[in-house]
Amino acid sequence: PGATHEIVINKLREVSGVNDIKNDDFLASDLGLDSLARAELIIWIGQEFGFPQGDSDSLVTVADCLFGASGQVISSNRSRLKPVSDQWFVHGNGLEPAMVHDGETIPEVFLEQFINAPNSVVIADQTSGTKTYRQLVTGLLLLKPLIEKFPDRHMGIMLPASVGASTLYLAVQFAGKIPVMINWTVGERNLRHCLKLAGVNHILTARSLVNVLADRGVDVDFIRDRFIFIEDMGGSLTLPQKIFALAKSYTSCSFLRKTDFPETAVILFTSGSENMPKAVPLSHGNLLANLRDIVKGLSLHKKDRLMGILPPFHSFGLTGTLLLPLCTGIRAVYHTNPTEAHILAMLTDSYKVTILVGTPTFLNGIVRAAAPGQLADLKMAFSGAEKCPESVYGALVTSCPKLKILEGYGITECSPIVSYNRPENPKPYTIGKVVDSVDYAVTDLEIKQRVPQGEQGMLLVRGPSIFKGYLNYEGSSPFVNFEDKKWYKTGDLVKEDHDNILTFCGRLKRFVKLGGEMISLPAIENVLLPHYVSGDQEGQPIAIGAAGNEEYPEIILFTTIDVQRSVVNQQIRDGGLSPLHNVRRAVLLILFSVPMQIKRINRKLKKS
Repeated sequence: PGATHEIVINKLREVSGVNDIKNDDFLASDLGLDSLARAELIIWIGQEFGFPQGDSDSLVTVADCLFGASGQVISSNRSRLKPVSDQWFVHGNGLEPAMVHDGETIPEVFLEQFINAPNSVVIADQTSGTKTYRQLVTGLLLLKPLIEKFPDRHMGIMLPASVGASTLYLAVQFAGKIPVMINWTVGERNLRHCLKLAGVNHILTARSLVNVLADRGVDVDFIRDRFIFIEDMGGSLTLPQKIFALAKSYTSCSFLRKTDFPETAVILFTSGSENMPKAVPLSHGNLLANLRDIVKGLSLHKKDRLMGILPPFHSFGLTGTLLLPLCTGIRAVYHTNPTEAHILAMLTDSYKVTILVGTPTFLNGIVRAAAPGQLADLKMAFSGAEKCPESVYGALVTSCPKLKILEGYGITECSPIVSYNRPENPKPYTIGKVVDSVDYAVTDLEIKQRVPQGEQGMLLVRGPSIFKGYLNYEGSSPFVNFEDKKWYKTGDLVKEDHDNILTFCGRLKRFVKLGGEMISLPAIENVLLPHYVSGDQEGQPIAIGAAGNEEYPEIILFTTIDVQRSVVNQQIRDGGLSPLHNVRRAVLLILFSVPMQIKRINRKLKKS
């Protein structure tokens, strides 16, 4: 749709020489593109639109190119899966409700799960196989002394959803340090800022991930000197060390409880909606309160099996797919690439997954790729991070009529889930009820009084899952006083019905969501303005806005000077922002005066 469609079609005309191009045209037979041309097209889509792509065989039709440009690529990778261990399906009392044990820290709660079911499988992936609580404890006993040697309090972790990410997260905590989850998709400028803000000098990662990122054109060489590769850490361990760690896991683990755990359980980063990302320290209390609310509202059981595809640098991925199994005993199978929909569908079938957690884009990909019967065991799909479009709802319902689609809403600063639909009575196209432990208010924009039920207003929240404040931050407070209490101001607009169910209405902050990533419009302006503003110039010659609908937003450059979109996008990349920030269209405004310039830009932005 819109400018994205036009850009892709023009590119296909250029490479094929065919002018009349339809969405259902085949790239090979209709447009004459060989495998090399399709491979080059894959690279171009990734660079132009910022979405990682699959392989060239995933581009069959023109429509596939458009899906890829909109972040809905489906990889054609149909690799054979390794057999699933029989142990994965042994649940003991599978009907036992999942619960978060008593404890003030995540390591304490994890150890309670270990003590109660040491030989129970809890997580798995195709690289590491299935892992029991005992195997995880053995792994963290091996890694703990290696991590303790680093002098820094903050340790970066740069890994996708995987057994390795879960193990390292625990090992860093048991080493008495604070995990800082690193998002490699934000571009050099933002990533350098995040590392400096959190004081991260060492990053635990995998050489295999760095190689994959290089193949996809994601440059992380500028922080390579901070990498500590887990392959090297594992290679340094001796057989006697491994035997000793395993033996230790059979004895009392009381010594693990004696670790001086910092109050902060993790540091995540915001999208940088105003300008640069902010560091969000979440405490053990924050995360455990959110987990207890989730488990209570979803009525989970030990027999439930979860698919984990969201990276742990996203708050939704951290809480919903990494911490949930470790702290409750439900099982999670991970896959590192959420765009490989065919593999995800096969994993869902092979591991008999009952719960999908993801963004609408990724959930839609799985449904589109699944063969008949592969999703038969699913009972819940938990959708978050962006509004679930009607088309995705329809695809899920058509493929899985018995599936409960539970849309929710969350914010990193809130650990993250603020509200979600309950399985007993989900209401489509809403974000459900606020979690039990959080108090909320829907107020007018001036935050003077609550708005009447059914009217749109600003959402304020307070409770045990809300963070206390940003790290090393000197900006304005994210908290406001209302009714003699301190509240976190979400910056989001909602309305509430008579059943206390919220509907998301929009955001006041200037950002858009593309492929689950938050893209800051002011950040793009800040990169571009130095190229176009001179000291004696009156007024601002450029402004960034967003057009399109919530399912397919597009970044638009409004300008009073003649610029080339390709030049602008190169300046964006040179400024350290990822290709997700690329503008899709440049709108030249013909102006007659500065006041008219301001009015025209404002009118265009409001219309967008």
